[in-house]
Formats: sequence, structure tokens, C-alpha cells
Amino acid sequence: MVSLASKEIRNGDRVIIGQGIPIIAGVVAKMTHAPNCILMTEAGIVDFLPYKSAFHIAESTTTKGFSYSCDLADTFTTILFRGYVDVCFLGAAQVDKYGNINSTVIGDYENPKMRLPGAGGAADFIGHSKRTIITLRGGEFVEKLDYCSSPGHLTGGDSREKAGFPPGTGPSLLISTQGVFGFDNITKELFLKGCFPGVEIEDIRKNVPWDLKIAPKLEKIDLPPEEHIKIFREYASRLILRKTGDSTGLVQAVVDFIMGKGREKKVDEE
Repeated sequence: MVSLASKEIRNGDRVIIGQGIPIIAGVVAKMTHAPNCILMTEAGIVDFLPYKSAFHIAESTTTKGFSYSCDLADTFTTILFRGYVDVCFLGAAQVDKYGNINSTVIGDYENPKMRLPGAGGAADFIGHSKRTIITLRGGEFVEKLDYCSSPGHLTGGDSREKAGFPPGTGPSLLISTQGVFGFDNITKELFLKGCFPGVEIEDIRKNVPWDLKIAPKLEKIDLPPEEHIKIFREYASRLILRKTGDSTGLVQAVVDFIMGKGREKKVDEE
């Protein structure tokens, strides 16, 4: 997924990236085929090559070699809204056939099965970036979103432009754990472009709740080249190997500290 995502970054592209898959895709692109791409974070760090995979959008690791910084508001008003972002990457908990994304809640909004982090700046990024790459690592395809956090191609066709979004913007590619999907130029509906090695079309159809369109000729997707793998291991071994326990524990420790749970426990013990 990371290797394919990196190939969507062209030399000279201005790229908004977040933690996880996007930042490593940006690193791979900058260290291989797109040395002049400009990596940016939502927090306002512009043109950098991180020390390692960032834990969040404002982590100090993203300041290595950066050209300049601005505040979060300027990222949107002076860069994104003026049309300077060529490509952004967004993850999804749910995605429908037109690339609309849910990252807010699973189930009923008032009584959810799961409360998610929310859209943050994602709705603005997908709204104004020239291209948006969606990554579906742990999420799912659905006929209807439980909640629309970020607008893709809305109801298809020209509905996005009619809603007032800049022409030519919106999701251009979706990368799942099984394959790669494009969006039809006219209908804007998702279609399968290629399967990962060892994955068959029927394996993917099982996870898509509508009649999935298939490209006339599926692309051959190769395994990541060795130079990509070396970068993965250097910058994001935990992400690639799925060793997430340490990060999860750190997040919980921070939350507990903020909520005063550690202090309460100490008082109880005393």
C-alpha cells in the first residue's frame, strides 16, 4: 500500500501528508523518483524530510531540513484554499462507491457502536486538493455511509462541481489491502484497476456490497522494490510490521495523565 501510494506523488508535487501510510509514502517518493516534491503537514511544516515516521501532525521529527513553517490556519487559507496542494492522502473507516468517506462514527450518531477521531482537516483537503488518494487499511466498503465526514464525488457525475467544489478535484485513486481502484471519468464510480499478488477478483468482490465495475484490463501490481523496503525499515519499521502496541500504550498513557487517572491511583494507594 505504501509503495503504491508513493508512486502517486510526482516530482514537484506539493503534498499534504499525515501520520502513518501517507508520511512514509512521501518519504519514499522524495528519496526515489520525486526528489523535488514538497511535503507539508497540516500543522504548517513545509518542505521537509522527517527523521522518522511522525506520531502526529506537529511532531518535531518533521522539522528536519524544513524550508519554513506557518500556523495551522495558514496551511488552509494561504496554501490549500488557494489551490497550491497537488495531492493529499486520506484514510477511511468507511467509503462508498463515489469515494465519500466516513471517519467519524460507526453506527447511529447518537448511540454509536464506535466513535472515531473525526474528519479534522480531511473535508477541506479532499475539497480543495487537485488529487486525493484514499487508503483503506482497516476500513470497509459500504453502500451507504453511517456518517459523511469528507465529500468525495457525492452522488457521482457532475454532482461535486454542482455543489461548488473546484473543477477537477476529488478522489482519484483508492488503495486497499487487496488492490487498487480508480474512479470513472464520467460516472465517478469506483472501479477495480488491479489486484495485489495472490488476490483474485472474487476475493475483492466479497468485500464490496455493490456490483463492482472491473477495468477491461487489470494492471499488474508488483511487490515493492528493494529500495522501497529499505526505506520502510529505516523510517517506519513498526508501521510496516504492524507493531502498534507501543504507540497505543503511549496514547493511553497521555490520555490517563490528562484525565488525572495516574494521580487518582496514587492517592488511592496512599
